[in-house]
Amino acid sequence: MADSQMSTGSLVLYKTNPALITSISDKIEISLAKGKPKKVREKDVVFIHPGPAKLADLEISEEPAIEEAIELLEDESANLGDMAELLYGDFTPATALATWKLWHDGLYFEGELEAMRCKSAEAIAEEQAARDSKAREQEEWQAFLDNVEKAQINDADRKRLAEVERVALGAADRSRILKHFGASETTESAHQFLIRCGYWTVEENPWPRRVGAMLEEVDLAVPALPEGERRDLTHLKSWAIDDVGNQDPDDAIALEGDKLWVHVADVAALVRPDSHLDMAARERGANLYLPERVWTMLPPKATEQLGLGLAETSPALSFGFRFDGNAVVDIEVVPSIVKVTRITYGEVDGLLETDDFAPIKAIADAYRQKRIERNAARLDLPEANIKVVDGKVEIRPYGRDGSRELVTDAMLMAGEAAARFAEQNEIAIPYAAQPQPDEIQDPQNMAEMFAYRRQFKPSNVALYPDAHFGLGLECYARSTSPLRRYADLVVHQQLRAFVTGGKVLDGDGVTERIAALDNASRLIRKAERLSNKHWTLIYLKQNPNWQGEATVVSLEERKAVIIAHDLALETKIRLQDGLKLNQVLKIAVREVDVPGQMAYFRVL
Repeated sequence: MADSQMSTGSLVLYKTNPALITSISDKIEISLAKGKPKKVREKDVVFIHPGPAKLADLEISEEPAIEEAIELLEDESANLGDMAELLYGDFTPATALATWKLWHDGLYFEGELEAMRCKSAEAIAEEQAARDSKAREQEEWQAFLDNVEKAQINDADRKRLAEVERVALGAADRSRILKHFGASETTESAHQFLIRCGYWTVEENPWPRRVGAMLEEVDLAVPALPEGERRDLTHLKSWAIDDVGNQDPDDAIALEGDKLWVHVADVAALVRPDSHLDMAARERGANLYLPERVWTMLPPKATEQLGLGLAETSPALSFGFRFDGNAVVDIEVVPSIVKVTRITYGEVDGLLETDDFAPIKAIADAYRQKRIERNAARLDLPEANIKVVDGKVEIRPYGRDGSRELVTDAMLMAGEAAARFAEQNEIAIPYAAQPQPDEIQDPQNMAEMFAYRRQFKPSNVALYPDAHFGLGLECYARSTSPLRRYADLVVHQQLRAFVTGGKVLDGDGVTERIAALDNASRLIRKAERLSNKHWTLIYLKQNPNWQGEATVVSLEERKAVIIAHDLALETKIRLQDGLKLNQVLKIAVREVDVPGQMAYFRVL
């Protein structure tokens, strides 16, 4: 073998492909099984057998005597020719090529081609196990790809697809699976892919997780309500007015002569600053209200203890005040015990002219008129309540009824009372404020309201009182939902500590809490907005023949912005000749893209 010379008819390898030498000059001309003859350099080929050889005769069916060769060689080496004789009993072009393939494969032999050595039994076993494992992995991978293609995935497939889910949730930006199927590695593409293969149903709502909202139960013990002096206000008729099905009644209204009382669940009596419950609520910022469920900032047991009207009597922090035609005055803030009747907005609408509600309505109407005089924004744009009940989406538009306006103004009065009380007594609290827009307007139709809303500046939370333009108030603090919003809870903690002689936080302590709220509040708003849009699209999927009315609120270069009334859905349609602002259209759903958060409509 070592003395063999390449000559015409010799068998060589060119890029691992067998070839025959057809002539030798300054270069070597070879022919391959396929393609035209080539001229190559000597270093470009590997000598296998002196020949004569034929490419058509290189197949061999004989099994190599590998175990015998290993036993005979022991620690010695052999060249290609000797190894071919040990394995096949002869050195021919076919056995030489077969031996080269075994050497090149690397399972049994190692070393140089002219000095092959047999691997140890342990090394062979280890290599074989690795190859078997790789083969199994490849088989499993191919089975997984087939299952995904057929949308018939199993539990093992779901574990693999968690990689794609991370992309769909924005937790990763790379996926071998998406790349294999030629899908772009984006959240939207991953979302579509997971629906298509059956990992997610179309109803799956990824938005809260995608934006980073906290989706964890508050697993903390709720202590018993501490004893303490409370004013007995159980003689007052107190009403907790809510939507049907409300589970966390945290405010109620009552009238005592010309004095309005707003009772609020006394959460601060139970949740002290920097306690475990306080830290959990601060981290979350507020309840996260999703159509499919509610993630609370406090344990549900807190609502069971403190919700107004859930027991015969309820503990409250009550705000008492009068409205003098300009502002709330004669403000009291007292821990109380109250007796509350729960009632719905619809029920109150039928009682607004009765002795129970007509005097309250008169105060609320006068207060609202004063806010309007201060340019409070009245934007009558469609709003809706979206719920998922047993997998079915229900959308109920909010009415602009008298009871809702009554409750809204009563709660705003309580917020003004809290702010004025804190300012008068130099109590640090998180005030809510909003700068006025560059131009104050009085919009009269939906298009004007839509445009005006776009000019609003963001509201903010600050340590010092300032005007809230949108509400038409000189000062204001959110204070009527301490079960649901951490900012309200801080207000309650501060006011309660002051009126009971407890420790009041200084400005730095409140500022620290305000700072913690910014990011949490932003995530909650985004998660709720995107989730409402998601479930509105699912509603249209569940009702493919939906038709309804929409108003044109903006005309752009190629699109018209419309708001579907019953859905409270803002969307766009192709701009058509003759479309005008405030024009009411009859529309029907045409297509729904859930991952892309788009609904397409046609005008009827």
